[in-house]
Amino acid sequence: MTDETDRLPVWCAGKDWCPITATATLIGKKWHPVIVHRLLEGGPMGFNELKSDVGGISSKVLSDSLDDLEEKRLVDREIVSEKPVRVNYSLTEKGESLEPLIFEMRDWGREHLDSVEEQDEALV
Repeated sequence: MTDETDRLPVWCAGKDWCPITATATLIGKKWHPVIVHRLLEGGPMGFNELKSDVGGISSKVLSDSLDDLEEKRLVDREIVSEKPVRVNYSLTEKGESLEPLIFEMRDWGREHLDSVEEQDEALV
């Protein structure tokens, strides 16, 4: 169980759904679960490596998403070198604790959703 002082303050619409609402606000943005997933599978990465691994995300959106995830204490940013500036991103302990949820999302998608390739083949 997480220590009370380590818990993140998150706005909730109602007490009955508070844990779901709070979790959704943390990882509910389009790219957040993908970024967390790539860091879970690939470990710490530099910005360009992460951008390439995520695929389809602009530099601005990735930068904004990483800032948001860092603010929410799910991602850690470490400056590796100053000239040239090189930064590595990794998951915090709290970010790593999302592993079961993120992998369950992946597994659910594999079981219940068609890939783009499968949809294209169905149209032919």
